[in-house]
Amino acid sequence: MENVVKDTASPPVPSGRAQRITERTRSEGWKKPPRRIETSECITCDTCLRSCPSEFGAIFDIGLDVVIIPELCSGCPACVLECPVDCIYVDENWTPTDESVWNHIELTTEGA
Repeated sequence: MENVVKDTASPPVPSGRAQRITERTRSEGWKKPPRRIETSECITCDTCLRSCPSEFGAIFDIGLDVVIIPELCSGCPACVLECPVDCIYVDENWTPTDESVWNHIELTTEGA
């Protein structure tokens, strides 16, 4: 009879962006507040989405709107510098992201 050793290693603990998505929290080390997109001014060109550094990946198309997820946004100015209509602002009074948005994020990041 052959001894079979079961792999009891636990799955890797997510880190960085994946961890923030899993925990739905903002990094405590970030000193700057997150950014927000004023949807009434946005032309939905997605330039901000493409310019957001991948380690944050904080910008998503949600329906007809482009939104910044505050828990994923470090407050860096990368998107602001690229926005052709200057519709991205500091969000000092941000609120936690709605559950339905997190469900969308999880669907769009599976396998990423």
